[in-house]
Amino acid sequence: MAASTTATKEQILTVAERLFAEHGFAGTTLRNVVSEAGVNLAAVHYHFGSKEDLFRAVVARFARPVVERELELLFELKSGSELPSIEALLTAVVQPSLEILSKEEDVRLVRAKFMGRCRTEPEPIQSIAYTEFAVATEAFLDMFQRVLPEQPRSQLGWKFDLVISTLVRVLMEAGKPYALLKSNRSEDIEAATQQLVAFLSPGMRS
Repeated sequence: MAASTTATKEQILTVAERLFAEHGFAGTTLRNVVSEAGVNLAAVHYHFGSKEDLFRAVVARFARPVVERELELLFELKSGSELPSIEALLTAVVQPSLEILSKEEDVRLVRAKFMGRCRTEPEPIQSIAYTEFAVATEAFLDMFQRVLPEQPRSQLGWKFDLVISTLVRVLMEAGKPYALLKSNRSEDIEAATQQLVAFLSPGMRS
């Protein structure tokens, strides 16, 4: 793919992510995206097809590296001779998002807002976002089920949902006074991960 074509595609994705974050799926039109991205409608249709496909591509752009890293960490935990702790599992959930999504300071807030929007969109749009994270979500729930066999899957499911909601909130508030995540420096990400895991662990156990 030519460099100019790649740049056009990335520009469309970047603009679409911001507009979806600000206005939601229903409040964003392809003409809005075209106008702000400085491209023509044909370019959007060529690269993505429909608005729904564009939304899916926006989710996939940030979700896939996060999911890949989450599954890598989970595989390492599963390879051990003993079941992992709740803290270790939560670290594997939390750390990739804090490391990957907080590195790009100029898009972090937009991305966090978009993630929050994904969780409040009506169906079937909400399911588009869920599908991108589904493999990791189900894999982690399987392991939480092994570690906490006395808890029903449905209970672990809504607890895990609250973990992700808290994570999105931490990303949205990053860098503000009294925020848990102070900056995108490695030491601050590590400190935020530890504090967040310490806060969430009792809830998963209870």
